[in-house]
Amino acid sequence: MSETDPDPPYPKSIFASKLTEHSGITELMDDLGEALTVGKDSLRMMGGGNPDHIPAVQLLWRKQMEALLHKEGNEFDRVIADYDQPAGSPVFREAVANFLRNQYGWDLTRDNIAVTNGGQTAFFFLLNRFGGEMTGGGEKRILLPIVPEYIGYGDQGISDTDLFDSRKPFVEITGERRFKYRIDFDNLDVNDTHGAIAVSRPTNPSSNVLTDGEISNLRELACEKGIPLIIDNAYGLPFPGVVFRAAAPVWDKNIILTLSLSKLGLPGTRTGIVIARPEIVREIRSMTAIVGLANNNVGQALVRPMLETGEIKQLSDEVIRPHYRARSEQAMELAEAFLPPEVPWRIHESEGAFFLWFWFENLPISGRELYRRLKEAGVIVVPGEYFFFGLNTEGWDHARQCIRVSFTQPEPIVRDGFRILGEVIREVYGSN
Repeated sequence: MSETDPDPPYPKSIFASKLTEHSGITELMDDLGEALTVGKDSLRMMGGGNPDHIPAVQLLWRKQMEALLHKEGNEFDRVIADYDQPAGSPVFREAVANFLRNQYGWDLTRDNIAVTNGGQTAFFFLLNRFGGEMTGGGEKRILLPIVPEYIGYGDQGISDTDLFDSRKPFVEITGERRFKYRIDFDNLDVNDTHGAIAVSRPTNPSSNVLTDGEISNLRELACEKGIPLIIDNAYGLPFPGVVFRAAAPVWDKNIILTLSLSKLGLPGTRTGIVIARPEIVREIRSMTAIVGLANNNVGQALVRPMLETGEIKQLSDEVIRPHYRARSEQAMELAEAFLPPEVPWRIHESEGAFFLWFWFENLPISGRELYRRLKEAGVIVVPGEYFFFGLNTEGWDHARQCIRVSFTQPEPIVRDGFRILGEVIREVYGSN
């Protein structure tokens, strides 16, 4: 073999194949990095879930870091120079448990709390814990009772089987330019092939907040089957609290609840929180030790004092939620201003999170092609096809007619992005 010949490929394991093939989340994060670094002056990043740099929040984290630096003793040295326990700092876990017990009366101790390297890692552990090949034989799948659902789950299964079993939503028209997804309980069919039920609340990408009634029904169905209800609360209550409608936080011993520090403005600390039965926490601890030894200490150190005083809820209620509600309302006004009125477009009711979810009825091209054309024009969104995994969408045009648009970038970027979106949509419909 000459030096110019390509190297022969190494044999690839099923694990490697599952985690190295093309995926929506990899494309999204590549786009995010390109827009925020390489293409900062030419690309309007309206696809990723990066939180806005809210001045009051950024100032708070600076102050928390300064307090950590100047704290008596060796606290800063311990945070940056020592490994923590695989389940997370015991004092941080205690602070989380006490905060939730004081706020909601939940029967928690630190034995119910595990820390992970971000919420994405938490779900990698949990989805593969309850889905795939079982130790007693057979296979289980994760039931997604409503899609579209978070793009980051889609390619996390490590077994060579379909990890997800998803259900179409009931699509309710709520206004001239609005709609809402609801769980179609008549066609849910929770059965013995399911290892867990999983939802995000608010739902990424659509911003849908499942009602208290829907959550209650899912709890009952999961309990009847002896499987957990997993709730991804990355944008939800009590922190960061980016929820624009009435919704009650919920936990019991048959619920696995995940929280994150990312949407508080700390995505760089990669800190996820799992609230579950002690035996699940012990399993998460073992997985963390094997995969990554321990977790990032910095986020835990910055946030713990605010959990102990309860200030974290005030920050969420009085600063973070109002900020994103205002950005959401502004984004919907920009959509009304720039999207052509003759085109049949709708926005999912904006109930939380950082996104508007657009449905372009009778879209002449696919969402993937619309994404490509928008990127060429200087705007990055996320095509909707990626969010309908675990479901055969053949014959259901809705799944190829949607896109997710983020509104967290500075107002001039969002405004210009909607202007370009309007121009491209007008061209797409006008040329067909």
